[in-house]
Amino acid sequence: MKHFFSYSAVFALAALLLGLSGCSDDPVQENVPEMITKVTLTFTPVGGGGSTVTVNAVDPDGEGTQDLAADGPIELEDGVEYDLAITLFNGLLSPGSPGYDLTEEIEEEGDEHQFFFGFSDGAFSSPTGTGNIAPSTGTVNYRDEDANGLPIGLLTRWTAGPVQSDKNFRIVLKHLPGIKSEGVTSDEGETDMDVSFVLHISGA
Repeated sequence: MKHFFSYSAVFALAALLLGLSGCSDDPVQENVPEMITKVTLTFTPVGGGGSTVTVNAVDPDGEGTQDLAADGPIELEDGVEYDLAITLFNGLLSPGSPGYDLTEEIEEEGDEHQFFFGFSDGAFSSPTGTGNIAPSTGTVNYRDEDANGLPIGLLTRWTAGPVQSDKNFRIVLKHLPGIKSEGVTSDEGETDMDVSFVLHISGA
C-alpha cells in the first residue's frame, strides 16, 4: 500500500506541475484585425487613350454594422479598353504598417482567393454577358493568376459598351482555402467583400 500511495502521489504531482507549466508557457495570442475597410478601383486605358478613372468604396464605421459603400459612380468612355486594378486596405491599421495594404496579401494567398464580377447586360462589349457571379455563367477577362494557373482578379480587362447610364457593376471577393478550382463558383467559400457600384458610360 505504501508503494501504491507513493507512486500515485508522484504521478498526481507531475500532472499538476505539467498543467501549471502549460498554462504559464502559453504565448499571449495577438488579435490583429484583418478587415477590408477601403477598396480602390483604378481603370487605366490600354494604350494610353482616354483618362484614368479611380473610384473607392469605403466602410464608414470600421467594425460597425455598416458595409462597404461606393463613394461615387464609375464613369467610363464608350469603346475604350481598360485595365482594372483593385487595391484593398485595412483602415483599422496605420498607413505603412504591416497589414494596412491587403493587396499584396491577397496576391500571395492567390490560391485561396478569387474575385467574381457581375454587371448589367450590355455594359461591356468585352466581356459580354453579365459576369460570373452565380447563377450567371458568363466570363471575365482575368489578367492575373495564382501559382496553380487559376485566376485571382486583382487585374482584369474591360471594354466599355455603348453610351448608357445607371448600370450595375458588382465585385465579390471569396476566400476559398482548399476548395479553389477551375470550376469554383461565387456560391462557395466565405465572402471577404461584396460591393456594388453604379456604372455610367459616356461618349468619348
